[in-house]
Amino acid sequence: QVQLGESGGGLVRAGGSLRLSCAASGIDFSIYTMAWYRQAPGKQREWIAGITSGDSANYAASVQGRATISRDNAKNTVYLQMNSLKPEDTAVYYCNAFRVLVYWGQGTQVTVFS
Repeated sequence: QVQLGESGGGLVRAGGSLRLSCAASGIDFSIYTMAWYRQAPGKQREWIAGITSGDSANYAASVQGRATISRDNAKNTVYLQMNSLKPEDTAVYYCNAFRVLVYWGQGTQVTVFS
């Protein structure tokens, strides 16, 4: 059974930082492309960052320069470091594992207040 479990969300003041984690089980983690998405209230889910099995990372323009995605294959975990947080970063953050099939976590809430 595949499971993705996000953690690290919370309430943070604008300008602050958070590190989100997503622990995976039930997959050969090292060969999967991992990604982070987010969904703000009333909006569609949007891709914000991805990292390939070869450690190539890409970012959406909305987080470019403020986010860093990384992975630890030994721990089956992908991370998202978010700095200089803004109220518009408020959303539920989801991790995603993709190879042929796609798997999703349950999400972790991030709320940024000014």
